[in-house]
Amino acid sequence: MAEPTRARRVCVLGATSAIAEHAARLLAARGDSLSLVARNSERMAAIAADLTSRGAGKVTQTSVDLANPDNSVGLLEDIAQGLGGLDAVLIFQGELGDQRLAESDPAEAGRLLHVNFVGAATLSLAAAARLETSDHPAPVVVCIGSVAGDRGRASNYVYGAAKGGIAILYQGLQHRFARAGGKARAVVIKAGFVDTPMTAAFPKGGPLWARPETIAEIIVSAMDRGGPIIYAPWFWRWIMLIIRLLPQPLMNRLNL
Repeated sequence: MAEPTRARRVCVLGATSAIAEHAARLLAARGDSLSLVARNSERMAAIAADLTSRGAGKVTQTSVDLANPDNSVGLLEDIAQGLGGLDAVLIFQGELGDQRLAESDPAEAGRLLHVNFVGAATLSLAAAARLETSDHPAPVVVCIGSVAGDRGRASNYVYGAAKGGIAILYQGLQHRFARAGGKARAVVIKAGFVDTPMTAAFPKGGPLWARPETIAEIIVSAMDRGGPIIYAPWFWRWIMLIIRLLPQPLMNRLNL
Protein backbone atom coordinates (compact mmCIF):
# COMPACT_ATOMS: atom_id res chain seq x y z
CA MET A 1 0.00 0.00 0.00
CA ALA A 2 1.37 3.41 -0.93
CA GLU A 3 1.84 5.77 1.96
CA PRO A 4 -1.02 8.29 2.00
CA THR A 5 0.08 11.90 1.59
CA ARG A 6 -3.24 13.54 2.45
CA ALA A 7 -3.60 14.89 5.98
CA ARG A 8 -5.94 13.00 8.28
CA ARG A 9 -8.58 14.12 10.76
CA VAL A 10 -7.62 12.12 13.83
CA CYS A 11 -9.36 11.45 17.14
CA VAL A 12 -6.96 10.64 19.99
CA LEU A 13 -8.76 8.92 22.88
CA GLY A 14 -6.77 8.98 26.11
CA ALA A 15 -4.75 11.88 24.74
CA THR A 16 -2.83 12.71 27.92
CA SER A 17 -1.02 9.36 28.10
CA ALA A 18 2.72 9.58 27.43
CA ILE A 19 2.56 7.48 24.26
CA ALA A 20 -0.50 9.34 22.97
CA GLU A 21 1.17 12.71 23.43
CA HIS A 22 4.25 11.68 21.45
CA ALA A 23 2.13 10.15 18.69
CA ALA A 24 0.07 13.33 18.46
CA ARG A 25 3.25 15.39 18.08
CA LEU A 26 4.30 13.31 15.08
CA LEU A 27 0.85 13.67 13.52
CA ALA A 28 0.82 17.42 14.13
CA ALA A 29 4.13 17.72 12.29
CA ARG A 30 2.46 16.03 9.30
CA GLY A 31 -0.31 18.64 9.33
CA ASP A 32 -3.07 16.35 10.60
CA SER A 33 -6.07 17.80 12.42
CA LEU A 34 -6.45 16.36 15.91
CA SER A 35 -9.30 15.96 18.36
CA LEU A 36 -8.02 15.23 21.86
CA VAL A 37 -10.16 13.35 24.38
CA ALA A 38 -9.10 12.90 28.02
CA ARG A 39 -10.18 13.49 31.63
CA ASN A 40 -7.49 16.01 32.61
CA SER A 41 -8.58 19.18 30.85
CA GLU A 42 -5.67 21.28 32.15
CA ARG A 43 -3.05 18.84 30.90
CA MET A 44 -4.94 18.40 27.63
CA ALA A 45 -4.98 22.17 27.03
CA ALA A 46 -1.20 22.30 27.39
CA ILE A 47 -0.81 19.44 24.92
CA ALA A 48 -3.20 21.13 22.47
CA ALA A 49 -1.18 24.36 22.53
CA ASP A 50 2.01 22.40 21.86
CA LEU A 51 0.43 20.53 18.95
CA THR A 52 -0.78 23.76 17.36
CA SER A 53 2.75 25.15 17.50
CA ARG A 54 4.03 21.98 15.81
CA GLY A 55 1.83 22.44 12.74
CA ALA A 56 -1.45 20.63 13.43
CA GLY A 57 -4.14 21.67 10.98
CA LYS A 58 -6.67 21.99 13.80
CA VAL A 59 -6.85 20.92 17.44
CA THR A 60 -10.06 20.40 19.41
CA GLN A 61 -10.49 19.18 22.98
CA THR A 62 -13.12 17.14 24.80
CA SER A 63 -12.87 16.53 28.53
CA VAL A 64 -14.63 13.26 29.38
CA ASP A 65 -14.14 10.13 31.47
CA LEU A 66 -14.01 7.29 28.97
CA ALA A 67 -14.36 4.73 31.77
CA ASN A 68 -18.04 5.72 31.95
CA PRO A 69 -19.80 3.97 29.03
CA ASP A 70 -22.52 6.62 28.93
CA ASN A 71 -19.90 9.18 27.91
CA SER A 72 -19.00 7.20 24.79
CA VAL A 73 -22.45 7.42 23.25
CA GLY A 74 -22.34 9.80 20.31
CA LEU A 75 -18.79 10.89 21.18
CA LEU A 76 -17.20 10.09 17.82
CA GLU A 77 -20.08 11.64 15.89
CA ASP A 78 -19.63 14.89 17.83
CA ILE A 79 -15.88 14.78 17.20
CA ALA A 80 -16.38 14.15 13.47
CA GLN A 81 -18.62 17.19 13.28
CA GLY A 82 -15.99 19.30 15.02
CA LEU A 83 -13.24 18.19 12.64
CA GLY A 84 -15.39 18.16 9.51
CA GLY A 85 -15.00 14.37 9.22
CA LEU A 86 -13.00 11.56 10.76
CA ASP A 87 -10.24 9.52 9.10
CA ALA A 88 -8.43 7.86 12.02
CA VAL A 89 -9.09 6.95 15.64
CA LEU A 90 -6.28 6.17 18.09
CA ILE A 91 -7.38 4.47 21.31
CA PHE A 92 -5.01 4.74 24.27
CA GLN A 93 -7.58 3.86 26.89
CA GLY A 94 -6.25 1.43 29.49
CA GLU A 95 -5.15 0.84 33.06
CA LEU A 96 -2.66 -1.71 34.35
CA GLY A 97 -4.33 -2.01 37.74
CA ASP A 98 -3.37 -4.19 40.70
CA GLN A 99 -3.52 -7.93 39.99
CA ARG A 100 -3.58 -8.92 43.68
CA LEU A 101 -6.41 -6.51 44.42
CA ALA A 102 -8.35 -7.79 41.42
CA GLU A 103 -7.94 -11.36 42.70
CA SER A 104 -9.40 -10.49 46.10
CA ASP A 105 -12.05 -8.01 44.93
CA PRO A 106 -14.34 -9.15 42.08
CA ALA A 107 -15.65 -5.61 41.67
CA GLU A 108 -12.13 -4.32 41.02
CA ALA A 109 -11.52 -7.14 38.54
CA GLY A 110 -14.73 -6.21 36.75
CA ARG A 111 -13.72 -2.56 36.63
CA LEU A 112 -10.34 -3.38 35.09
CA LEU A 113 -11.95 -5.67 32.53
CA HIS A 114 -14.42 -2.96 31.66
CA VAL A 115 -11.80 -0.24 31.24
CA ASN A 116 -9.36 -2.37 29.28
CA PHE A 117 -11.76 -4.40 27.16
CA VAL A 118 -15.42 -3.36 27.24
CA GLY A 119 -14.75 0.37 27.04
CA ALA A 120 -12.02 0.07 24.43
CA ALA A 121 -14.01 -2.46 22.40
CA THR A 122 -17.12 -0.28 22.38
CA LEU A 123 -15.15 2.71 21.14
CA SER A 124 -13.38 0.54 18.55
CA LEU A 125 -16.66 -0.72 17.09
CA ALA A 126 -18.05 2.82 16.96
CA ALA A 127 -14.84 3.96 15.24
CA ALA A 128 -15.05 1.14 12.71
CA ALA A 129 -18.57 2.11 11.70
CA ARG A 130 -17.60 5.77 11.38
CA LEU A 131 -14.39 5.14 9.41
CA GLU A 132 -16.15 3.01 6.83
CA THR A 133 -17.70 6.26 5.57
CA SER A 134 -14.41 8.18 5.40
CA ASP A 135 -13.27 9.45 2.01
CA HIS A 136 -9.60 9.32 3.05
CA PRO A 137 -7.46 6.83 1.04
CA ALA A 138 -6.39 5.03 4.23
CA PRO A 139 -8.79 5.36 7.19
CA VAL A 140 -7.59 3.44 10.25
CA VAL A 141 -8.41 2.62 13.86
CA VAL A 142 -5.47 1.80 16.11
CA CYS A 143 -5.65 0.53 19.69
CA ILE A 144 -2.89 0.02 22.25
CA GLY A 145 -2.79 -3.62 23.28
CA SER A 146 -0.14 -5.51 25.22
CA VAL A 147 2.05 -8.58 25.01
CA ALA A 148 0.33 -9.49 28.31
CA GLY A 149 -2.55 -10.71 26.16
CA ASP A 150 -0.49 -13.45 24.51
CA ARG A 151 -0.51 -15.88 27.44
CA GLY A 152 -2.07 -15.87 30.88
CA ARG A 153 0.51 -15.35 33.62
CA ALA A 154 -0.02 -15.15 37.38
CA SER A 155 1.42 -11.62 37.55
CA ASN A 156 -1.19 -9.88 35.35
CA TYR A 157 -3.81 -12.23 33.94
CA VAL A 158 -6.82 -9.94 34.55
CA TYR A 159 -5.20 -7.14 32.54
CA GLY A 160 -3.85 -9.72 30.09
CA ALA A 161 -7.29 -11.25 29.52
CA ALA A 162 -8.68 -7.86 28.51
CA LYS A 163 -5.78 -7.14 26.16
CA GLY A 164 -6.05 -10.62 24.65
CA GLY A 165 -9.70 -9.90 23.92
CA ILE A 166 -8.80 -6.63 22.22
CA ALA A 167 -6.38 -8.45 19.90
CA ILE A 168 -9.11 -10.90 18.85
CA LEU A 169 -11.51 -8.02 18.29
CA TYR A 170 -9.06 -6.22 16.01
CA GLN A 171 -8.34 -9.34 13.98
CA GLY A 172 -12.08 -9.60 13.47
CA LEU A 173 -12.41 -5.93 12.54
CA GLN A 174 -9.65 -6.21 9.96
CA HIS A 175 -11.31 -9.32 8.50
CA ARG A 176 -14.60 -7.41 8.34
CA PHE A 177 -12.99 -4.50 6.50
CA ALA A 178 -11.22 -6.81 4.05
CA ARG A 179 -14.35 -8.87 3.34
CA ALA A 180 -16.28 -5.67 2.66
CA GLY A 181 -13.61 -4.57 0.18
CA GLY A 182 -13.16 -1.22 1.88
CA LYS A 183 -10.10 0.93 2.49
CA ALA A 184 -10.34 0.96 6.29
CA ARG A 185 -7.84 -0.92 8.45
CA ALA A 186 -7.75 -2.03 12.08
CA VAL A 187 -4.45 -2.35 13.95
CA VAL A 188 -3.66 -3.34 17.53
CA ILE A 189 -0.20 -2.47 18.87
CA LYS A 190 1.07 -5.15 21.25
CA ALA A 191 3.49 -3.16 23.35
CA GLY A 192 6.07 -4.68 25.66
CA PHE A 193 7.63 -2.86 28.60
CA VAL A 194 7.35 0.91 28.15
CA ASP A 195 8.79 3.52 30.51
CA THR A 196 5.66 5.58 31.26
CA PRO A 197 3.87 6.83 34.40
CA MET A 198 1.72 3.67 34.27
CA THR A 199 4.84 1.56 34.92
CA ALA A 200 6.39 3.96 37.45
CA ALA A 201 6.46 1.29 40.18
CA PHE A 202 8.44 -1.18 38.07
CA PRO A 203 12.24 -1.43 38.18
CA LYS A 204 13.55 -0.37 34.79
CA GLY A 205 16.64 -0.87 32.70
CA GLY A 206 17.91 -3.21 30.05
CA PRO A 207 17.12 -3.75 26.38
CA LEU A 208 13.48 -4.85 26.89
CA TRP A 209 12.33 -1.41 28.04
CA ALA A 210 11.22 1.06 25.36
CA ARG A 211 10.60 4.78 25.56
CA PRO A 212 7.16 6.20 24.70
CA GLU A 213 8.68 8.02 21.72
CA THR A 214 9.66 4.67 20.20
CA ILE A 215 6.17 3.22 20.55
CA ALA A 216 4.66 6.43 19.16
CA GLU A 217 6.79 6.14 16.02
CA ILE A 218 5.61 2.54 15.54
CA ILE A 219 1.98 3.64 15.94
CA VAL A 220 2.23 6.42 13.37
CA SER A 221 3.93 4.05 10.93
CA ALA A 222 1.20 1.46 11.56
CA MET A 223 -1.43 4.01 10.58
CA ASP A 224 -0.15 3.68 7.01
CA ARG A 225 0.77 0.01 6.75
CA GLY A 226 0.85 -3.34 8.54
CA GLY A 227 -1.37 -5.12 11.01
CA PRO A 228 -3.78 -6.22 12.25
CA ILE A 229 -1.27 -7.09 15.01
CA ILE A 230 2.04 -5.27 15.40
CA TYR A 231 4.49 -5.95 18.22
CA ALA A 232 6.25 -2.92 19.66
CA PRO A 233 9.18 -3.10 19.52
CA TRP A 234 9.39 -5.90 16.94
CA PHE A 235 11.43 -8.35 19.04
CA TRP A 236 8.45 -8.99 21.36
CA ARG A 237 6.88 -11.10 18.61
CA TRP A 238 9.63 -13.71 19.07
CA ILE A 239 9.81 -13.40 22.85
CA MET A 240 6.09 -14.02 23.16
CA LEU A 241 6.20 -16.87 20.63
CA ILE A 242 8.63 -18.66 22.93
CA ILE A 243 6.42 -17.95 25.96
CA ARG A 244 3.30 -19.20 24.18
CA LEU A 245 5.06 -22.44 23.23
CA LEU A 246 6.30 -23.26 26.74
CA PRO A 247 4.69 -26.49 28.07
CA GLN A 248 2.37 -25.74 30.97
CA PRO A 249 4.37 -27.80 33.52
CA LEU A 250 7.45 -25.70 32.72
CA MET A 251 5.38 -22.51 32.73
CA ASN A 252 4.13 -23.36 36.21
CA ARG A 253 7.69 -23.30 37.54
CA LEU A 254 8.50 -19.82 36.18
CA ASN A 255 7.97 -16.55 37.99
CA LEU A 256 6.38 -14.58 35.17
